[in-house]
Amino acid sequence: MTFDNPIALTTSKSDETSSLNKDEKNYPLIDARGPRFGALITVIMLSLTLVLDSALPLLFQGLVFMIGATFGPQRTPYAFIFKKLIKPRLRGDVPTEDVRPPQFAQAVGLVFAIFALLGFASSSEPLFLIATSMALAAAFLNAAFNYCLGCEMYLLLTRAFKR
Repeated sequence: MTFDNPIALTTSKSDETSSLNKDEKNYPLIDARGPRFGALITVIMLSLTLVLDSALPLLFQGLVFMIGATFGPQRTPYAFIFKKLIKPRLRGDVPTEDVRPPQFAQAVGLVFAIFALLGFASSSEPLFLIATSMALAAAFLNAAFNYCLGCEMYLLLTRAFKR
């Protein structure tokens, strides 16, 4: 999630509800740094998938995407690691964001993981490589530059359908 996006629902702990309208107050806020940490592990898992030419890391990542898409990114194994090991060592204000854009991004990742697994299972190397690489590129953008492609897609779709 980009912090300079005026539509992004990113706040600090002290003003959690100030940028949310009445319809959006029912959705949980998450630590905005958590999905970025999860994206770093996703980059590692998808890189291992390509380097090892193995479906095992991809299958695990697909399960993580499924958990994130279904229950929210704050319920994934990566979020658990973030909360227990990383977050206690971080200082300063806790930037928070609406859970819906990262949850949508997890669903997009799940779609790419499913296509990659179908490509692997059917021995369709182009499908496997393209789907895995696209998910890897999106995860890399989030991990390296804090730019969540799936979150931006969510915001664009939300804006388009509110008209």
